[in-house]
Amino acid sequence: MAQLSLAEKLSYGAGDAAANLVWRGALAYMAVFYTDTFGISAAAAAMLFLVVRLSDGITDILMGMIADRTQSKMGKFRPWILWSAPILGVFMVLCFSTPNLSDSGKLVYAYITYIGLTLAYTMSNVPYSALMGVMTHDHNERTSLSGFRFAGAFIGGMFVMGFLPMMVEALGDGSSAQGYQYAMYFYAVLLVLLMLVTVGFTRERVVTSQQFTGSLGRELLDLSKQLPWLIVPLLAMTLFFYFRNWSTGLFFVLVLVGIGWAVRRLKSSANDNISRTQRDLLDLLDNKPWLILLGIGFLTMMFNGVKYAAIAYYFKYYVGLELYAGQYFIALLVVSVLGALLTPKLSAWLGRKWLFIWVLLLSSLFTGLMFWLPSEQLTWIFILGCVAEFFAAMMPTLFFAMLGDAADYSEWRTGRRATGLVYSAGTFVQKTGGGFAGALVLLVLAWYGYDGLDKSTAQQALPGILLLMSWIPAGFAVAGALLMWFYPLDDNKQSEITLALSMKRQTQTA
Repeated sequence: MAQLSLAEKLSYGAGDAAANLVWRGALAYMAVFYTDTFGISAAAAAMLFLVVRLSDGITDILMGMIADRTQSKMGKFRPWILWSAPILGVFMVLCFSTPNLSDSGKLVYAYITYIGLTLAYTMSNVPYSALMGVMTHDHNERTSLSGFRFAGAFIGGMFVMGFLPMMVEALGDGSSAQGYQYAMYFYAVLLVLLMLVTVGFTRERVVTSQQFTGSLGRELLDLSKQLPWLIVPLLAMTLFFYFRNWSTGLFFVLVLVGIGWAVRRLKSSANDNISRTQRDLLDLLDNKPWLILLGIGFLTMMFNGVKYAAIAYYFKYYVGLELYAGQYFIALLVVSVLGALLTPKLSAWLGRKWLFIWVLLLSSLFTGLMFWLPSEQLTWIFILGCVAEFFAAMMPTLFFAMLGDAADYSEWRTGRRATGLVYSAGTFVQKTGGGFAGALVLLVLAWYGYDGLDKSTAQQALPGILLLMSWIPAGFAVAGALLMWFYPLDDNKQSEITLALSMKRQTQTA
């Protein structure tokens, strides 16, 4: 199990630096851009986030299955990273452009461009995430690779989150709309260059004997028949989240009961009556480590997403120093790089499961303490935020490394491996969590009567802003720690699985 070179790890990290120019960077300002610059109401923007992110999550599953079935000289996943890079850059610019339209026209434009951005991001990031699972079969190397990935992610995010407010002011010449658009030109070019580094200097090494002999079109048609089982529960969850009444809650419960009954019926079917797509999905539903990671991914994204979406409002209205939001983002992302790079060493000491539990609890503690900080205590705001973020940075690093373990577990139990599908489901919950997080921030603000075009409403929204920076995200982290307690794969078990798979592959290639 040869170690990956430092150059290859850095090149892989460059890909997430590029992705997080969009994901962790530009999207952190999207809510405040929509409400305060483009002029979309908070409630309408909340629904936009929910609809687009949830539909985007469904396309992740499609993209994962397409990538698994891709055959090329470059491998399964790297071609998609290459093809999608320029498309992602174009939509990054379009999302932060402000054409002169009516209120309804602005909303339509926002939906079109945001959907385009998320589709391009899916084409890029699902294969990019899955690439980690086939660069090496050593789970320790995957943890190290994940550390480099998220160090790159935090650095990429820092270039946008930290400097975007200053770039908007400098390039806008008094117009925030012009400033946002010109800044995105620069970031889009940088994104494409970084993606090219990843494609050019990484390799796919893990190859299984599993072959997909059917036509991709037929399998996608088969998958389309299964999509209602994904769409209906997501729709039920969205309705309950947005309207929060007993009828939508009852609908959600009935949908879950119906899905459970259908899955049991499908499992009891004879194997020759189950399509390949259905088998892939059933493999996931029988994969306990993956199911737990699914919940963890959603909860940690809610934790991080709520905090990051609230920061711009917090510094603008509570602290009263809007430009300090950029400096705060820089501080958070600097300690995030350190946290991501230290994750492999700490996981070797504590084990990944227990390290995950501790970082969830500690990050929730320091985040909750933010509630009592007066607005003038700027130093303590930075200190508590950075300490909480140091631990929070380890969450996605551990999550994506452990998704590779879930793919190994499935192959070990069933002899089948769908790396793209496993990782696409991981990005699926990240995006749905991000969608719910962004919507939750806007819904809380709307609950307190906030209107981005009427600054007099900001004062009455301050209690909601404080909760969004403290106890609301902390609650999601505590829930994640409780769920991680039930994760069944410790490091010893994972080493046993890795060894068994390695011996099996050697036998197959002998």
